[in-house]
Amino acid sequence: MERIRTPKRITLISTGGTIASRWQGTGYAADAGGDTVLASAAVPDGVAVEVVDLFNVNSSRMTSERQLTLLRTVREVLADPEVDGIVVTHGTDTLEESAFLLDLHHDDPRPVVFTGAQKPLGATDGDGPGNMYDALQVAASVRDLGVLVVFDGTVHAARGTVKTQTLAANAFADPSAEPLGRLGFGRVDIRSVPQRPAPLPVPAEGARIPRVDIVMHHSDADPALFEAALAAGAQGIVLVATGAGNATPEFVDAVAAAVRRGILVAVSTRVPAGPLAEIYTGGGAVDLVAAGAVLSGTLRAGQTRIAVLAALLTDAAPATRTDLLRRLIAAPLPHVSADDQAAA
Repeated sequence: MERIRTPKRITLISTGGTIASRWQGTGYAADAGGDTVLASAAVPDGVAVEVVDLFNVNSSRMTSERQLTLLRTVREVLADPEVDGIVVTHGTDTLEESAFLLDLHHDDPRPVVFTGAQKPLGATDGDGPGNMYDALQVAASVRDLGVLVVFDGTVHAARGTVKTQTLAANAFADPSAEPLGRLGFGRVDIRSVPQRPAPLPVPAEGARIPRVDIVMHHSDADPALFEAALAAGAQGIVLVATGAGNATPEFVDAVAAAVRRGILVAVSTRVPAGPLAEIYTGGGAVDLVAAGAVLSGTLRAGQTRIAVLAALLTDAAPATRTDLLRRLIAAPLPHVSADDQAAA
């Protein structure tokens, strides 16, 4: 007697973005619900999909409040033990931030897979349907990989993955690491397993969301915008430095004064790939670290800001938040191969 296979139950959480966008007369904007987006794509065999319409916004309008709502919604969905995985459709502009926030808090072996599109809903050469199919296939196939980004036939870890192409189909990559795997010929090929810090607890409902700003260094920069962020109430600041994490003595003084006031300061870089390093003095990373700033490893500005935000949202005492931030954004070990993980 032939055995009937139980379908994998995947929940699709729709938040808008290009994958849900249609022409509005002067440009495109997200306005299609999750059912409509799902109907544009084939569903892999053996997968049953339930849709949750959470938001319908262009991702440039994403906020920390919405991201925390998404985080709590994922938790609520995974409270059902019959759910096998989640796919989140999201605009590409801020997808890297939302995915990383969820990854910092994700403590479940079941996958949360982010995807989206570079071309709008209904485009004859659209990439949304293929990305949706791939994301559903990954969500139904893998475990213990944390939060993932699936785009253009490639599987990425949330940590470190950023938008690297404004318009091209292969929109996402980790400039400092290889992808976790690829899709093709009806299968998911996972080649490595991401190394992740211990997950954070989900912030309490109604928790006050702290202001965290990003300030960029450049040839003529002074700390004026850094000071303006503090005056606006920032509790955390990401300084986007040059090179491996370098600025000027004036920025060092501003960072030291901010740290003395209990402000969390992290340093990222405007260089696309590679780690930050304590090499230079004279306002460089050596001095910024001595002033109390935390270097962001291989994370870039948007995800570094999310790490600062997550540290501020914990119940950790102010005196321990810097150590927590170091743990959240420290450069992880290289991805472990899937074969090594299975043998461990």
